[in-house]
Amino acid sequence: MAGKAAGVEQVISIAGISALDSSSSLANAGVAYLILKDWSARGPGEDLRSLVVGLNQKLGAIPEARILVIPPPPIQGIGNAAGFAMQIELRDGNSDFGKLQAITAAMVSSAQTQSALQRVSSSFRSMVPQFDVEIDRVKTQTLHVTTDQVFSTLASYLGSTYVNQFNKFGRTFQVYAQAGSQFRLTPRDIEKLMVRNSQGDMIPLGTVANITPAVGPSLISLYNLYPSATIIGLPAQGFSSGQSMALMEEIAEKTLPPGTGYEWTAMSYQEKVVGGQIYFVFGLAMLLVYLVLAGQYESWYAPIAVILAVPLSLLGPMAVLTGLRIENNLYTQIGLILLIALSAKNAILIVEVALELHVRDRKPLLESAVEAARARFRPILMTSFAFILGVVPLVLATGAGASARKSIGITVFSGMIASTCLAVLFVPTFFVVIQGFENWLAERGRKTSNPQTIRQPGH
Repeated sequence: MAGKAAGVEQVISIAGISALDSSSSLANAGVAYLILKDWSARGPGEDLRSLVVGLNQKLGAIPEARILVIPPPPIQGIGNAAGFAMQIELRDGNSDFGKLQAITAAMVSSAQTQSALQRVSSSFRSMVPQFDVEIDRVKTQTLHVTTDQVFSTLASYLGSTYVNQFNKFGRTFQVYAQAGSQFRLTPRDIEKLMVRNSQGDMIPLGTVANITPAVGPSLISLYNLYPSATIIGLPAQGFSSGQSMALMEEIAEKTLPPGTGYEWTAMSYQEKVVGGQIYFVFGLAMLLVYLVLAGQYESWYAPIAVILAVPLSLLGPMAVLTGLRIENNLYTQIGLILLIALSAKNAILIVEVALELHVRDRKPLLESAVEAARARFRPILMTSFAFILGVVPLVLATGAGASARKSIGITVFSGMIASTCLAVLFVPTFFVVIQGFENWLAERGRKTSNPQTIRQPGH
């Protein structure tokens, strides 16, 4: 079905691999990698998001299997799928996988009710039908069979064992030993398998082994040495990965009982470690601009009027991204850092002229600010709209990688419009307030250093 979907060029399927469990071997699991056609060969509705949504709807109707279509991870090699990945852990020292299954199911059920999350699921199962093979060690010694021989026989017949390799037709072939499928279908078939004892006699496994039905987890995974289960999911459209992770943490705090806990893994772990660094980067960028301007103006106060213009440019992206429900991703944050320089440029054009008029020409403070805004109005419009029109192709981007280009384009586009419209109005006001405060401090300093001498009568 996936191979016939529009936009899909090829499907590579691998049976017996659970991609959501660190690509572990699992008999009733499989993974299929969809190779999409080149963007030029795809039509409307054949982008990655549309394909994922459409295939999930179609494949979800298959009753014989649980099929989940998810995009690849943003960074190849970190995780096996996009979205978040959380590990639920048993930290009280027990291995009660039934309890782990119950709390994992409760987490998934609670997360599925949230509108900010989608495709939340877990591949962990603790009640998978199995067979327990119990070896009678007394009989093995009596029949001159070692337990190692019994286990090796089971592993070879039911699984497989590498034997050798040979060269033929210019290629190297590997040889594996395994029982035929018709000889390992039922527990009775396993009992008929033979193991050779130390005297060369063939002993049926049913003589030394007792096979009973049981249930248990199909895979046992440890995370930080704790028994764990994986929960994966995607943020809904209009929500960022950080918001989805914060919501999952809230659900975990309310749902997980004492003795259990959670950890982030794969891409979510990396995001949790470095996700908050954008605030430090933004702050350092602001500090750099401030120090450069302080050296240029030879004043610690004049650059503040320029720095105060930066929040004005952020009003545009805040309104547009919230209205269009665009997530605050990495490209959006790059655009916000770019706005620091772009919005500071407009403010510098006004503050520089205002300082020259006030300090050099000795004009009144208010008059200097108004004259600077009037003189720089035309250059601000010309440079700003030249840049705004230059990022229009990013806003209207299509094709592969369009989402990243749109994120940074919309951020810069809306931020520059807000900065252009508000800078001429507010930067002169900021300059008057900040420069007036600096003048007051300078005047107060002169009075303190040169106090007037008051003569007393009679002297």
